[in-house]
Amino acid sequence: MLGSRRIVVKVGSSSVSGDNAGQIPTLVSCLARFVEAGSEVILVSSGAIATGVPFLRLDERPEDLATQQAAAAVGQNILVNRYQRALSSHEIIAGQVLLTAHDIENPTHRGNARRAIERLLQLGILPIINENDTVATHEIRFGDNDRLAALVARLIGADRLVLLSDVDALYTAPPMIAGAERIAHVPYGDPLDGIEIGEAQSGWGTGGAATKVQAARLAADAGAAVLLTETRLLPAVLDGADHGTRFDARSGESVG
Repeated sequence: MLGSRRIVVKVGSSSVSGDNAGQIPTLVSCLARFVEAGSEVILVSSGAIATGVPFLRLDERPEDLATQQAAAAVGQNILVNRYQRALSSHEIIAGQVLLTAHDIENPTHRGNARRAIERLLQLGILPIINENDTVATHEIRFGDNDRLAALVARLIGADRLVLLSDVDALYTAPPMIAGAERIAHVPYGDPLDGIEIGEAQSGWGTGGAATKVQAARLAADAGAAVLLTETRLLPAVLDGADHGTRFDARSGESVG
């Protein structure tokens, strides 16, 4: 995986907010390893709302859209600053890009987003992308950042997509069920017959295992090999450890 031409890394809210905000420097160190190996790197990061909630003195995630938007406005600023502090030790500068579903669906907006991301990469800047929660509505949201990351991978022609969360891999059944086994490799086009893929579960953020599989297939269809694993395991994966689930791209190339 080190040495990929262009790689999109997506990290979930639970991995970079709350008690796990301390994982950001470790994640950033992995991003720096990609950069040092010659890759162009794009980070798709959830966590704006979760980061902002404590600063609004709220005890839990708000249910109403306006308060979610307020939490995102505060949290996005803090989250990007945390990333930049960690990136600065590697002499890497971040550039923030906020997108809505409409931006991806509208050809003009989509073209503008692609050009902006491409230019940031040309200038040696690491784009940090998130959904623009302050203006998105329930009706036009991506639904989860796994899908956003897959669409970004397609948009900029990435050859790798890494989906990070707080679950280490895809399993034959929800991992809390006895007898569930890790699926290490998914060949391109494998329908995963007989595999119980759940919707949103505890530990999968807002998306759930099903959305991660859908995102992996979306990216694989566009020629990006996919790795799904736990955020804390990424350093070991880069050192050659066998963790996570690897999805082959359309070409048949798998994540190494």
